[in-house]
Amino acid sequence: MVSPRLSLVLDGQDQPDRAVVYRPRMDANLDALKGCDVQIVQGFKPDFDAFERAGFAPQTVADGAFDLAVVAVPRAKAEARALIADAAQRSQRVIVDGQKTDGIDSLLKEVRKRKEISGVVSKAHGKAFLFDASQGSDDFSDWADPGVLSVIDGFKTRLGVFSSDRVDKASAALVAALPEKLPANLADFGAGWGYLSRHILEREGVKKLHIVEAEAAALDCARLNVDDPRAVFHWADATEFSIKPDLDGIIMNPPFHTTRAADPALGQAFIAAAARCLAPHGQLWMVANRHLPYEAKLAEMFGKVVEIGGTPAFKILQASNPLRARKRPA
Repeated sequence: MVSPRLSLVLDGQDQPDRAVVYRPRMDANLDALKGCDVQIVQGFKPDFDAFERAGFAPQTVADGAFDLAVVAVPRAKAEARALIADAAQRSQRVIVDGQKTDGIDSLLKEVRKRKEISGVVSKAHGKAFLFDASQGSDDFSDWADPGVLSVIDGFKTRLGVFSSDRVDKASAALVAALPEKLPANLADFGAGWGYLSRHILEREGVKKLHIVEAEAAALDCARLNVDDPRAVFHWADATEFSIKPDLDGIIMNPPFHTTRAADPALGQAFIAAAARCLAPHGQLWMVANRHLPYEAKLAEMFGKVVEIGGTPAFKILQASNPLRARKRPA
C-alpha cells in the first residue's frame, strides 16, 4: 500500500508535476499527490479497477519519465527491487514505502549502500524513505526485471508472480487427484501462470477451458505456457467472475492471503463464485491447506462435498450439486 508516510516524506519537498506510483493497493493514501498528474502502475485487477473507478487511468507497466516515483513495496523482494530499478530510471526522486513485514528495513539498508537517503519516516509499523537516483555512481541495473524466466522446466514465469521459481505443491497435489476424464466446459479460477490449466487440458473430455487470473503478469505467463485453442483467457477477479452458459466444472487452488496474513475469507469468496458459475450438474475440484476452514462454506454452497485425496499438508475437495438459490440474479 501507499501510507500516510508519503505526505511526511514529501513535507518541504517541491511538489511534483508528474508522478508514477508502482503497485499501490486500492486503499492507498495519495492525498500528498493531489494536483499532480499521477500514473498508477498496477497489474492486480481488483486494484486496477478501483483506481479506474476513482478517475485514474491505471496501466500495468510504467510509461514515460517523471519527477517523482513512488514504489509501494510488494511482498516479493525480487519484484520490489525490480520496481525500484525501474523507478530510478524514470525519475530522479524516488520514494520507497512499505511495511516491516514486507522487508522495508532490508530494502532501506540495501539502497543506502548505493544512494544517499535524504528522508526516512517511521510510522504505523513501516517506513518510507526518499533518495536521489542521480547521485552516486552505483545504479540499480542488477535489480532490473529480467523479463520472462525459464527456471521451471517447461514453464515460463516472471518476478512477482506466485511460485515463480517452483511448481506449487498444492497445485501438484490437485493434478494428481483429478480424474482422467473431465467435463467439457471448465474454468481454472486463480490460474496463476498456467500450471493447472495445462494439465487440465491434457485430460480427456475437455472442450473449453476458461483461464481466470487477476494478476496481469501471471496471465501473460499463462498465455505463453498454455498454447491450446481450447483455452480462453480472462484478466478478471475470480470472486466477481460470471459467465454464460454455466460451467460444467471448476478447478482451483485459491489464494488465501493478499498480505502476509492468512485470510480464509478470500478462499471462501472463490467457493461462492464457483457455485454461482456452475450448472446444476457442475462440479468443483479444489485444493487447500488442511488448516483452512473451507468445509462449512462448501456445505453452504453445495449439496455434496467429499475429500478425494491429498497429502499431510493439503486436502483435495470435490463438491457437486451447487445450490442454485445462492446464485446472484442475472
